[in-house]
Amino acid sequence: MEQRDNSGVLFKNDKKETGNQPDYKGNITVDGKPYWLSAWIKEGKSGKFMGLALSPKDDVNTTAPAQAKKKPSGGFDDMDSDIPF
Repeated sequence: MEQRDNSGVLFKNDKKETGNQPDYKGNITVDGKPYWLSAWIKEGKSGKFMGLALSPKDDVNTTAPAQAKKKPSGGFDDMDSDIPF
């Protein structure tokens, strides 16, 4: 089923293990681009509300920055191990 533009869906996150993880997860299409949609139930002065976050579906690395996966270059890790002393 193809999703209409500028619309989305949310489902209860049954796999939530920590407070940081969203209470609801789903997807949304905005201007023809697909996004992951996350929602957290929060409590405010006026009562309960949902905080939302979008992240692009084409974002391959959602857990760690790209730099963290790269091996450092030009530092001590690149030195030869055959030091004469």
